[in-house]
Amino acid sequence: MTSTQGDLFPGGDRPLPEGFRYKPMILSDTAQSEVVEEIQRLPLKPFDFHGFEGKRRVISYGWKYDFETGRLTFAAAIPTFLLPTRAMAAAFADIDPDRLRQALVTEYAPGAPIGWHKDKKAFGRVVGVSLLSACTFRLRRRSGSKWERFSIVAEPGSAYLLSGPARSEWEHSIPPVERLRYSITFREVM
Repeated sequence: MTSTQGDLFPGGDRPLPEGFRYKPMILSDTAQSEVVEEIQRLPLKPFDFHGFEGKRRVISYGWKYDFETGRLTFAAAIPTFLLPTRAMAAAFADIDPDRLRQALVTEYAPGAPIGWHKDKKAFGRVVGVSLLSACTFRLRRRSGSKWERFSIVAEPGSAYLLSGPARSEWEHSIPPVERLRYSITFREVM
């Protein structure tokens, strides 16, 4: 169910930012279970940002953004088990699956957040798939001296798209999750 949360952010009854889309259940419960089982076998490592270790664990495929050099580097090929999920995410976003050449798998342990940010300019459109448990996906942008804010509950098996102004003008974040959660973020490489 798509919902803005007016109780968390003023203006939650307004439409979501242009270029942002959300769809629940692009993956069935069975498909989610199969993907999560494969993810749990991956060699995830703590997220490293300029020597700071984040509370989440990650692995990149196809391409990896190197925060030290500010450039993309090659990573291992996207595993076969992620290709059906990439195809579903691409269909939802109206993107050719071959354009989504980067995949980031992230594990959020209970209490793990991701702060306000925009994805790097080396990437184009971004399609995220939420797995195992729900989270609040927040969006904000400065409008004069105030912030415009929106949030949506990203349910397990759902997908979101960041394109156009939602990708270029808005930041996004996820507050600390209550339960173990995985996400797969597919990115278009520019």
